[in-house]
Amino acid sequence: MVRVLIAGLIAMVISIVIGPKFIAFMKRHELGQPIREEGPAGHIVKQGTPVMGGLLIVLAAIIPFLALSHYTLPALTVLFVTVGCGLIGFADDFIKLRHRRSLGLSGRWKMLLLVGITIGVSIAHSQVEELDTAIYIPILDVDLQLSWAFYPLLFLVIAGAANGVNLTDGLDGLAAGTTIISLLTFLSIVVIAYIRSGPVGGRSDDNLDLAILGAALIGGAIGFLWYNAFPAEVFMGDTGAMALGGALAGFAIMTDTEILLLLIGGVFVIEALSVMIQVVSFKYFGGRRPFLITPIHHHFEMKAWSETKIMVRFWILGAILCACGFVLYYRYYLQFRL
Repeated sequence: MVRVLIAGLIAMVISIVIGPKFIAFMKRHELGQPIREEGPAGHIVKQGTPVMGGLLIVLAAIIPFLALSHYTLPALTVLFVTVGCGLIGFADDFIKLRHRRSLGLSGRWKMLLLVGITIGVSIAHSQVEELDTAIYIPILDVDLQLSWAFYPLLFLVIAGAANGVNLTDGLDGLAAGTTIISLLTFLSIVVIAYIRSGPVGGRSDDNLDLAILGAALIGGAIGFLWYNAFPAEVFMGDTGAMALGGALAGFAIMTDTEILLLLIGGVFVIEALSVMIQVVSFKYFGGRRPFLITPIHHHFEMKAWSETKIMVRFWILGAILCACGFVLYYRYYLQFRL
């Protein structure tokens, strides 16, 4: 377990050390965030803030992971989803910066690329002996067999998590902080699974590698948050948001806890639901808007909540939901899986 701690510390140090040079490079080349016109007026001052800070997180996490891991398939699969989703986000950010607009890669292309990532995950998933095409539903204590329907579910998990985190990335420190809390929960899950997998010397390398990757991502995200806290010096952009969302999806799939992602990623679910509710209400109920603006964190901004208050309260909400998810895992999944 020392490797886990070392991976987190190395990633954090890399992210913090590289951070100023990365920010200076982005400013020097005028690679700043374009702000959407329909957003809160107070965001105009953020125009031009360096973006694509997610590269810091991913790079800082990859280095210690490659140095310390055993290269097991589950961990490599999570890394694949993380990098793959990050590349989609990078393409989106690049188009925005190149054309100086707030709209990037088209939704159709994003979906097609996410389908490609899902196919890769499906192939890897079928090669891991402990995993099958069933999902376990806690409380009901039911192992639901999905057969081929499992693979569309994988797409929904990956696309939903990646886009959910992306929607949450609208305030300084919001997405980074809530994602760190979610990753800490998955780290706790894989550490417990590793400890319970057998006696010392015979434990599963799969769970150890997942823990190393989780710690590395957390370390990289903490280092990024050092510069992303209000007032932000750098934004993670779609590059970071989709990479972190992909990581959460990957952990849920490789730990067989897809259902728990609804709680562990609860803040992201709420953010996505707020957008869906707003669109459906406006389209089918006479142009009514339940929220002043979506995603929902902007609604609270319009209600004159400060960015810091929204950030901290969402962090608290995220921690409560993650705690509920972890309790369900400890109560049901351990006795079911081990």
